Amino acid sequence: MILSTLRISRSAFGRTSCRQGVFQRRTLIAPTAVRQADLVQDLYLNALKAYKSTPIKASDSEGHVQKWSAPKTPVSPEEGNITNELKAYEEQQVDVEGQVASGTAAVEEDWFEEEPEEEAHSSH
Repeated sequence: MILSTLRISRSAFGRTSCRQGVFQRRTLIAPTAVRQADLVQDLYLNALKAYKSTPIKASDSEGHVQKWSAPKTPVSPEEGNITNELKAYEEQQVDVEGQVASGTAAVEEDWFEEEPEEEAHSSH
């Protein structure tokens, strides 16, 4: 049954293709929407081409930028104060942590603490 329907459809297809062959003609591919000129894009490009920028003048930045001026030279410290401060520094007594004042004996600290041994744990 399927075979007979295939034969009928094949013959019907052959007949219709012969009839349409007479009426068929070649046509060129019609331009699609993408290939057609985009009016908005054309207007934009024409506006870009017609744009004339204003020339830049040297006086354009006057209100926006401060004038440059060299910084003031730093004031040097007075030489007399430096020498007095150095003398006072050299005359200071040096303090060393842990050092005992002269004439007293140093106390020695024991930093290691031993825990008492327990008798119960020694039987292991």
